[in-house]
Amino acid sequence: MTDSSSIKSILKPREKDIGDFSVRRALPFKQQRSIGPWVFFDHFGPVEFKPGQGMNVRPHPHINLATVTYLFEGEIFHRDSLGTAMAIHPGAVNLMVAGRGITHSERTRDELRAQGYRLHGLQLWMALPEADEETAPDFIHVAADDIPEFTADGVTLKVMMGSAFGVTSPLKTFSPTLYFEASMKDGAQFSVPQAQELGVYVVKGEAVVDGEAAPINAMSVLNPSAKKITANGETRLAVIGGANLGHRHLDWNFVSSRKDRIEQAKADWKAGRFDSVPGDAEDFIPLPN
Repeated sequence: MTDSSSIKSILKPREKDIGDFSVRRALPFKQQRSIGPWVFFDHFGPVEFKPGQGMNVRPHPHINLATVTYLFEGEIFHRDSLGTAMAIHPGAVNLMVAGRGITHSERTRDELRAQGYRLHGLQLWMALPEADEETAPDFIHVAADDIPEFTADGVTLKVMMGSAFGVTSPLKTFSPTLYFEASMKDGAQFSVPQAQELGVYVVKGEAVVDGEAAPINAMSVLNPSAKKITANGETRLAVIGGANLGHRHLDWNFVSSRKDRIEQAKADWKAGRFDSVPGDAEDFIPLPN
């Protein structure tokens, strides 16, 4: 890829085993640590859980970031140290602001585990501006019906975060942030919105950016010159971006502009100083060696 191309680079995710299943990790990469404020991007599934199987992500901590969970299929039951206990369903957007520190778990309800089910979705982490890194933790749920969505010329667009195409998501942002989804019929296209940085992740089909292929299950980082995204076959994709917040340190589940803050968080987790998760406090993920 060159600066004259509409696609700057194509990041092919690494497979990461998280115990119950594997995920495709499209961010971060050595050559691309972030896209706008987004520092982490996981695509999981579709995974088929047989009866008796399910998701078991035990309580673990985060600081100085916000996570976004979005499902295409299935359900995740979220609990956190604020007392939130909520089933996450397809189409809704769930924003967990870690700020100065939060603990959460992600599991499968017993009823769903008994019958088996499919799970497919995305989890993204975004850095917070330095002034907001130590904000109070929060959990914000926006139902699917409250996410701006419209269809035109064979493209259905949903704006999950930020503003694009004349609509604005109700979800809170801390800096210029964009995250939207497009479901496209073969040959349908839309204009690339303005943002300092943008990446396109294709979940189904293939996208073509000004004649250049953006393949399935890969993050195509766009150059500012990118103008049109066209579907090659029936296509579904996510676009993320916004303003770059500068370098962030990542270590395990911690993200911060300050390396010493991460070391403090590691020590706090090891010493049991994070708040526990009501209803899910018996077990937790220990600090890795």
